[in-house]
Amino acid sequence: MTTTSERAQGRPAPQASPRVSQSVFDGSRLRVVLLVDVYDGAQQQFLEAYEQLCHQVASVPGHVSDQLCQSIENPSQWLITSEWESAPPFLAWVNSEEHVRMVEPLHSCVRDTRSLRFHVVRETGGPAMGDERRLQSMPRIGDGVIRHALTFTVKPGSEEQVKKILADYASPEPRVDDSTRLCRTSLFMHGNRVVRAVEVKGDLLAALRHVARQPEVRAVEEAINPYLEQDRDLDDPESARMFFTRAALPAVHHVTAEQGDTQVERHALYYPARPGQGMRLAEVLARQDAAAADDPHGPVLRSTIFQRDDIVVRLIDVRGALDTAVPAPFLGLAEPGQVAELTTFPDADPTRVLEAARMDLVTDRRSPDA
Repeated sequence: MTTTSERAQGRPAPQASPRVSQSVFDGSRLRVVLLVDVYDGAQQQFLEAYEQLCHQVASVPGHVSDQLCQSIENPSQWLITSEWESAPPFLAWVNSEEHVRMVEPLHSCVRDTRSLRFHVVRETGGPAMGDERRLQSMPRIGDGVIRHALTFTVKPGSEEQVKKILADYASPEPRVDDSTRLCRTSLFMHGNRVVRAVEVKGDLLAALRHVARQPEVRAVEEAINPYLEQDRDLDDPESARMFFTRAALPAVHHVTAEQGDTQVERHALYYPARPGQGMRLAEVLARQDAAAADDPHGPVLRSTIFQRDDIVVRLIDVRGALDTAVPAPFLGLAEPGQVAELTTFPDADPTRVLEAARMDLVTDRRSPDA
């Protein structure tokens, strides 16, 4: 019998560090699965909207193919699968304003959606042996935690009011259901930009919906509404959907150098990328974090990189304080030339760059048994 491994097609991606539990930068192919629940009677409208969308997606760089499937048991359930050359071009597209405009016709006929993204690890049959499409070289071993962030800006001059609102709310109930719970929420600000990073065990979407329903969180969201640069109405599903779509800041890389050390400080660094350089900057940071994780004496124990367009945020758990540290290992950019080439920091001196990149901690909360 021929096994999946023996018949695997495509060329494996470069060997990945076992310390890296999540990364979009290994060059392997990406399979995207979109589960769609269509309103009763809106199947034809949905199909027409999809036909228009698929023609537009076909011209997006990195897109390979897609399929549309309808459930044989429930006609309201649909499945869209697409293949991409690698994760970065898909993420660049799905997080763009172009994508927001493309999918707008679907909103009136779709009750709910759920997007899942997978690197291809093995495959049987398929393309000819000469095909150079790459596979993920090895399965990644994670810690069961899903990491995600949201980012938005508030009106200049309102920063202190917003900090107070975001710091003073009561924590929501951490248990979502039997398999999902909130583990940690870390909230930072850099100027008028807010970044809220969450760590969840179980189902991220279920956790985010759970949080949104909590009265403590809803009160905070309503309290900061007057200060937001992008208007939103949480009572209007379309307005809320558009706000949180634009606010999503996906995790693109996570590395853990050490698990056992609990005497750590959490910091966040904001890297303003030059136009069009956000993904490349995140990749440079990811590669250097992966290399640094093999140093048993390194100060950074865990690092998560979040990136969307030209917004790059690096969340780090470190030994010691940044104020007394040698800046380069904490900064994640080894060469001044990288700072000048990839970011808009006015100075490439590591000490001044680290100070400029540091975000202000607003609140960092763990659930009791996280």
